[in-house]
Amino acid sequence: MKISTKGRYAVRVMLDLAANNTGEYIKVKNIAERQDISDKYLEQIIAILNKAGYVRSVRGAQGGYKLAKDPSKYTVGMILRLTEGSLAPVACLDTPDGTVDCDKCDSCETLEVWKELAAAINNVVDNITIADLLERQKARLQDFYVI
Repeated sequence: MKISTKGRYAVRVMLDLAANNTGEYIKVKNIAERQDISDKYLEQIIAILNKAGYVRSVRGAQGGYKLAKDPSKYTVGMILRLTEGSLAPVACLDTPDGTVDCDKCDSCETLEVWKELAAAINNVVDNITIADLLERQKARLQDFYVI
């Protein structure tokens, strides 16, 4: 499984909004410059985040975007599922109700491997918040600038 640029950039955008939160709305142009993402692609990603209620927007000269909730309320898993869809490593585990959808599941020797992999992925992405990433970023930058 590979996470697309849409998923990766969506996480970066949410982190950028958290890191640059001054209470003011942040312009797409500023996020795009900091994250080295094209304005047009960023607008597509922001539209997904906005429609889901993850960000709030204001139009006009003073307009822009900011997080709708505290960074601790957003997990990496929430953002990736929004932009990527399912994070299941194999199609047979990609069901809305969590059941296995496969004719061979009774005799599949690899099914438990795929279930364990899915559980591991979900455990990681569902237990890291944007607030956690913000703390990691602050610590990394602090270490970088310590002489």
